[in-house]
Amino acid sequence: MNICVFLSAADLDERYTAPAREFATLLGKAGHTLVWGGSDTGLMKVVADGVQEAGGRIVGVSVDFLAAKARPDADEMVFAKDLAERKALLLTRSDAIVVMVGGTGTLDEATEILELKKHALHSKPVVLLNTAGFYDGLKTQFRRMEEEGFLPLPLTDLVFFAEDGVEALAYLEESLGAR
Repeated sequence: MNICVFLSAADLDERYTAPAREFATLLGKAGHTLVWGGSDTGLMKVVADGVQEAGGRIVGVSVDFLAAKARPDADEMVFAKDLAERKALLLTRSDAIVVMVGGTGTLDEATEILELKKHALHSKPVVLLNTAGFYDGLKTQFRRMEEEGFLPLPLTDLVFFAEDGVEALAYLEESLGAR
């Protein structure tokens, strides 16, 4: 299974890096391919390292203006001309999406993927990995959107909130019938 992971390229403390490393190891050991933003810095590097060290493949999708930060030993590296093309390529190259902790770029990627799913432009499972309660506020906001009629489908059809990597991977494998 090709699993796209949206996440930060920032250097973060252990409360975020340890669970990210754990999830990456699970992906690699299960034989899944990581499809990610291609950066060799910060949390992106932690996850790519973990997948590779556990025997998984890594496929990077970067953008031309970030080429200097691209991982040199990726199994495959693709360069998009801009962020819009990058998001489209990440979605095309994946069977499922996991959103890990991140900033505005990660939030942009997550909301675009959810908007496309809402309009039935893809049906891939989407998981928000709620490490250390990072997405508690967003979860509350999504529930409010659902309760007040802003979502045309149940929230559970749109996104799954996982508290840890084990739960996230189990959901993805069950959703796609992969074991």
